Amino acid sequence: MKVHYTAWTKAGRMFDSSRTRGEPSEFRLDQVVKGFTEGLRLMVPGEKRRLWIPSSLAYGDRPQGMGMPTGDLVFDVELLSLARAPRAPEDVKSPPASATRTASGLTYRVLKPGKGTRHPGPTDIVTVHYSGWTPDGRLFDTSETGDPGTFTLGRVIKGWTEGVQLMVLDERTRFWIPADLAYGDKPKRPGAPAGPLVFDIELVAIK
Repeated sequence: MKVHYTAWTKAGRMFDSSRTRGEPSEFRLDQVVKGFTEGLRLMVPGEKRRLWIPSSLAYGDRPQGMGMPTGDLVFDVELLSLARAPRAPEDVKSPPASATRTASGLTYRVLKPGKGTRHPGPTDIVTVHYSGWTPDGRLFDTSETGDPGTFTLGRVIKGWTEGVQLMVLDERTRFWIPADLAYGDKPKRPGAPAGPLVFDIELVAIK
């Protein structure tokens, strides 16, 4: 969702606003408080609403995060646009027999052939569209609802570094990445998904 919003406590203190920052915010509906999720699902693009969100649907009376407001909250929200997140692939649980497996344990299947013969190198900067799922079908990250992401291949998970080097421009490939080539079974990075992961990646540009 892409929205403009301003938020106040029940006492009238403004604690957050995309308008004061000068640009709208983008997020998935499962990334915000329950009241915001419920309210936005009632809206259509171009609509503006005021939402009175009770504490139980906001951060609660004793928020766990630093700086989060307590109690009931009020939001003025303008829904600018929305995009459907991609659904989990049917083979997200395990790769098909036709998929290719590398010596490292990375498995992949080309979904759409690309063009040319140039492959990115291990330290190249690439621009990609991507979506990532856990094996149970939970989408944890995607660029498909906005702009593509740009990364240095030497600074991403090992499965990406290896896998994207196998691709050519405009190619779209599905990768089944084991935990040791992803974030591990106990990720050190806050919020990173644990265990094996599945990514659909489209190589947009090599810089």
